[in-house]
Amino acid sequence: MFSHSPEVVYGWVLVVSALLTVLYFFFSDVLDGLFDVADHPLFSPQLVLSFFIVGSAVGLLAEWYTDWASSLVLWLAIGAALVAVLLLHFFVFLPLRSAEASLGYTDADLEGTLAKVIVPVPPDGFGEILISRKSGAVAKPAKSLHREEIAAGEEVVIVQMENGIAVVAKRDPYHALI
Repeated sequence: MFSHSPEVVYGWVLVVSALLTVLYFFFSDVLDGLFDVADHPLFSPQLVLSFFIVGSAVGLLAEWYTDWASSLVLWLAIGAALVAVLLLHFFVFLPLRSAEASLGYTDADLEGTLAKVIVPVPPDGFGEILISRKSGAVAKPAKSLHREEIAAGEEVVIVQMENGIAVVAKRDPYHALI
C-alpha cells in the first residue's frame, strides 16, 4: 500500500486515531459547536474514531501474528471494527444517550406531586413530607395550605413551593380541585 508495508500503515492509522480520540475527549464541546455535522448517532466522532482504532489494531496484530494475505487481513480488520462499533453503539452509547436526562429537579417540578406526611403538619406550623421520585425519596418541610392539621401517614398534594417549603393540601381522591 503506497510503497509502505501494511504494518506501517496500520501503525500510523492507530497512532493518529488514538491522538485524535484524546484531542476529541478534551475538546469535544468546542468541536461539536464548530462543526455542525448531521446528528446521526452512527456517524458520531466517537464511533468513527473507534472504527479506525479497532480496525488498525486488528490489522496490525493480524499482520504481525499471521501469514495471511494483506487483503484478507484488511477485510478481517474492517469486519472486526464494524462489529466493535455496532456493539459500542447499541450497548454503550445508546444507553448513555437516553440516560443523559438529569435526575435533579427544581422546586417548581415538585408542584402537583403527591407526597406522604411523615411528621404531622400543625395548623400554624411546619411538618415534614416524603416525596418519592425515580432517583429516590426526598423529605421536605411542609405547611398546610388551608391552615388545617394534617396527620402523619396522610397523602397530600404539593400545591406550591415557597423558599424550599412545600405548601400542601390533603389529597381528596374523589375531588380533583383543591
